[in-house]
Amino acid sequence: MTVTSVPLRDRVAAPELVLPQHPDIARWRPATLDDLDAMMVLMDAADRIDHPASTTTRAEVENALRSSKLIMATDTLVGESSSGVLIAAGVVAEAQAQSTRVQVYLEGTVHPQWRDRGIGRQLLAWQRDRALQILSGSPHALPGWIMVDQEQGNIAGQHVSERAGFTLTRYFTEMERRLSDPVDPVEPLADVRIVPLTDDLVDSARLARNDAFRDHWGSQPTTSERWEHMTSSPEFRKDLSRVAVEMTDAGEQRVVAFALISVNKRDWEAAGYSKAYIEYIGVVRDHRGERLAPAIITAALQSLRDVGIERATLDVDSESPTGANTLYERMGFVAGERGFSYVLEV
Repeated sequence: MTVTSVPLRDRVAAPELVLPQHPDIARWRPATLDDLDAMMVLMDAADRIDHPASTTTRAEVENALRSSKLIMATDTLVGESSSGVLIAAGVVAEAQAQSTRVQVYLEGTVHPQWRDRGIGRQLLAWQRDRALQILSGSPHALPGWIMVDQEQGNIAGQHVSERAGFTLTRYFTEMERRLSDPVDPVEPLADVRIVPLTDDLVDSARLARNDAFRDHWGSQPTTSERWEHMTSSPEFRKDLSRVAVEMTDAGEQRVVAFALISVNKRDWEAAGYSKAYIEYIGVVRDHRGERLAPAIITAALQSLRDVGIERATLDVDSESPTGANTLYERMGFVAGERGFSYVLEV
């Protein structure tokens, strides 16, 4: 990681931003909220090829466009065919929190019918240059990261990322557990109550997440805005999520461990079974070693069993500093495909 006392704006040159030129794209333009329906059609077509059992939700796309750090006129780009069909879309999203790094995420896709023609390469190059422009305006004397994720099966996307100057830096493994297998409860060593997530505990869960993930690769604190986007989405399930709560000396409830659940029923048909996704699992640093992780996981798994969901899935950093991947294996999760994180550091 780059360590520097020089602000990003003094060490990153802002490239000239030039719209891609491709014969299959009749018009490149910024996205608007009016494009949501067309973007979902594009995302659904891409998901069926890239990860059919895990689809993009409308809330995810809309929340990305509505981020307070995003300017749609400059940070988004969509490409239309001559008939007005959306062929490609890209977003350049600066992370809201910037405690140890200034991170910019590149998200985008090309419709499968128009792939392998160079559109993705041109779109990613535009996104990279726009991200460099954003970093070149930052006053922070911090490392600057531009990040793009690729699916294991998207070999073309991996090659495009590498040719654009990105380095494969991290692997994330999808893991899955059948809920037909027994779920044996685990008693924590701490004096806590394990309960469903309620509205009054939502922000305490955010603070717990930020503390628990401080030593995780690529993680920055989650802002209230981003947390609200996740916890208010139609797919997020407070009733199935579980948190461990202790009482503070001031008589307030504090979340010290969490397993937060989303259920996207659109995934079920492609997967062939019902499933839930565990968005976050974690334990605050001052309560590690108290069996809270297995306790909160088993409580969440039992909540899913109780409503008849067949499987639970999650993603884990292959080099997790807490050894989470080993814990999940002991608890019956089986590793599946991997996702690749590419980074361009400046």
